[in-house]
Amino acid sequence: MKRADPTQIPVPEMHGYLTGAIGPRPVALASTVDAEGRPNLSPFSFFNAFGANPPIVIFSPARRGRDNTTKHTFHNVKAVPEVVINVVTYAMVQQVSVASGEFAEGVDEFTKSGLTPVASELVRPFRVKESPVQFECRVKQVVETGTGGAAGNLVICEVVLAHIDESVLGTDGKIDQRKIDLVGRMGGAYYCRAHGDALFELPQPNQHFGVGVDALPASVRNSRILSGNDIGNLASARSIPDETAVNEYKLTELADLFINLEDDAPGLEKALHQRAKALLEAGNREEAWKTLLAFNDR
Repeated sequence: MKRADPTQIPVPEMHGYLTGAIGPRPVALASTVDAEGRPNLSPFSFFNAFGANPPIVIFSPARRGRDNTTKHTFHNVKAVPEVVINVVTYAMVQQVSVASGEFAEGVDEFTKSGLTPVASELVRPFRVKESPVQFECRVKQVVETGTGGAAGNLVICEVVLAHIDESVLGTDGKIDQRKIDLVGRMGGAYYCRAHGDALFELPQPNQHFGVGVDALPASVRNSRILSGNDIGNLASARSIPDETAVNEYKLTELADLFINLEDDAPGLEKALHQRAKALLEAGNREEAWKTLLAFNDR
């Protein structure tokens, strides 16, 4: 693998590796005001949530790499430690891009981008009407990670009030990921859209964890047909089919394979692995397990 030592390569090169590999990154459209009360609006993709009690979000208006200057947002949160974090959706991403322009101090990016300012309830900066989720925040701390160009400035914010458009809520009252249509920042000029076929569900194990990869037969762990995702899918099962279930499945569903490849063990194993892979892709993990265990019981 190529090695990238931050002490030995130019900062822009390291920046490219970080932003190219760490993504998609959520985008914070940060609304602030300066000491004179003038509004500022700017997007940042060095952003995420870091706790819910209290609710904490952090974004970084980093120093500019080319000349080591600092951004208006950075100065604003120092002068007025309040910010509104507006999430960015596909319907507004072009206007958000306009707001990212490096306008002169005092220029109102709401006016430049055409985005609509809405008065907040608990903080001074405006919310963005077009954003379906807006977090009013108070700045708890600003951590400067360095003094050189491209160094981060972590703005640690506590959410004091959230506004959620009911149009993005599901019947369960939670934000529906298929309705909110978020965008994420990638490397270079690339973005991605969390929508349609790009979305998929993956149950989280938490306390209900699976049997683990070590429970798989060695022939399955070392399969040349099953991918790492396939192995992980199998390992996520909370239990393994018992011998009776495997034998019944073998007699009813796999009999032809075992008969046709009775004298070709390598061919049988390959065919069973291919069948298991197809079953996993179709969402039939239990049958995939039985198919694979049938070879070990032959």
